[in-house]
Amino acid sequence: MRTLMAIYEEHAGLQDRFLTTGRVLPKLARQLGLCGVAGRASAQASDLRMDFSWAPYDALQAKMVSHRNGDVAARVLVRFEEIFESLRLIREIVARLPSGTTQVAVNALPADGIGAGWVEGWRGDVLVTLELEMGGIRRCHCHDPSWQNWPLLEHAVMDNIVPDFPVINKSFNLSYSGQDL
Repeated sequence: MRTLMAIYEEHAGLQDRFLTTGRVLPKLARQLGLCGVAGRASAQASDLRMDFSWAPYDALQAKMVSHRNGDVAARVLVRFEEIFESLRLIREIVARLPSGTTQVAVNALPADGIGAGWVEGWRGDVLVTLELEMGGIRRCHCHDPSWQNWPLLEHAVMDNIVPDFPVINKSFNLSYSGQDL
C-alpha cells in the first residue's frame, strides 16, 4: 500500500486530474448528510467506531481520518489513510486475541422480537433492523449509506467536464443496487 501511495503521490498528471475535481464543500456535505469515506473527505467528522466506541474500538484508540477539500484527491487520501489505520487496528486486535477457544454458542432466536444492528461500513453507517414473527423473519430493513450519498454525487459532478464523471463517480464508489451488505 505504501508503494501504491508513493506512486499516486509522485504522479503529477494524476494529481492535476484529481485536485478540485468533483468537489463537495463541507457545508453542503453537512446539509445533505454525506457520510463514510466521502463524508470524511469533506470534513464530516462522523465515524461510529469513535462516536459510539463499543468493543473492541473502546480499547483500540481508533483514529478518524478526515480532510477538508472534498474533491477526488481528498477521497483518495482518506481511502489510503483508512487502509493504513485498518491495518493498524487488525494488527492490534490480533495481538490482543485471547488464547483458547474463539467460538461462542449463540442462543436460539426468540419466536417474536425486533432487533437492530448499526456498524460503520466504508461507505458510511449501515443500519439493519429485523422483525421476527412466529420464528420467521417478518420484515428486514437494510439502510445502505449509498442511499444518502447519491444526491451528493449529483452535486459533485456539476461544473466538471464530462470526461471527469467516471473519476468522480468511482471516488464515491456507491452501490448501484443500494445494498452493500
